[in-house]
Amino acid sequence: HEAEAPPVAKWEPSVEGYLRFLVDSKLVFQTLEDIVERAAVPWYAEFRNTGLERSEALKKDLEWFRQQGHTIPEPSPPGTTYASLLEELSEKDPQAFICHFYNVYFAHTAGGRMIGKKVSEKILNKKELEFYKWEGNLSQLLQNVRNKLNEVASSWSREEKDHCLEETEKSFAYSGGLLRHIFT
Repeated sequence: HEAEAPPVAKWEPSVEGYLRFLVDSKLVFQTLEDIVERAAVPWYAEFRNTGLERSEALKKDLEWFRQQGHTIPEPSPPGTTYASLLEELSEKDPQAFICHFYNVYFAHTAGGRMIGKKVSEKILNKKELEFYKWEGNLSQLLQNVRNKLNEVASSWSREEKDHCLEETEKSFAYSGGLLRHIFT
């Protein structure tokens, strides 16, 4: 696939774009947290209180921005569309939903942290947001979720596992839509 945007090195983040990214991210993480809390599919409950949850951290960060005098925007189409898709998948396509769950959380702990650090250096005077902090050992939190994911998927058929993996490209596309806010 051709890149839809220039390399990160050429991008100049803006506070307004970053706020749109944070608002949409909060909506997506809150949606994921609400879905596992409701557990329409019983094994979603395995992913409650993992320590990876981000909506409360994002709420604090957005309040910090508000206190700095910034206007907090409403969620935009990339966030609302992704949240709606997650709701739909959680009811109709659990394997696809789990692919998105995994990719959203695990991408944030890897590349997301790196992007957050770069944005912080450029536009936030190196302030570290709560979005990029976890209580406890992050590697262990990730391993615990990975173990739960493997346990849940152990009962899936080969077709269900393949279906889950096939959803990866779509999850990256939706997450990329949120990330593009930072540089607009």
